[in-house]
Amino acid sequence: MNTLNFPNETLVVIATGTQAKTFRVIDGSLRHDTDWQPENLDGEGPSGKYRRDATPDENDEATFSKQIARKLYALAHQGAFDHLVLVADPETLGEMRPLLHQEVTGKIVLELAKTLVNSPIADIERSLSR
Repeated sequence: MNTLNFPNETLVVIATGTQAKTFRVIDGSLRHDTDWQPENLDGEGPSGKYRRDATPDENDEATFSKQIARKLYALAHQGAFDHLVLVADPETLGEMRPLLHQEVTGKIVLELAKTLVNSPIADIERSLSR
């Protein structure tokens, strides 16, 4: 068992451009909290500059990155977390970074560019404890 060195109730978000899972740190271990799925991709587009060469899948992933950033802002604004660990594949993390509100970025204690969304909890904990 890994002991994570983050405060209790730290929010951990593990994401890709197509799905996200949230966890809470409880007594040094991860506990699964919720799953986030893309919503209303046809009615909402990505933020930032539109790339003409982007595929529909790339646009959907960029849109989901925007949705994650918006959810994190809403949660931060509600006081739902004081500390955040953000893990996403490099492309998704790159899409998300400029969209994160200062209220969210000020709570980030670790940011990791890695694809872990389908990894077992033990592997996620190992990656976070380094």
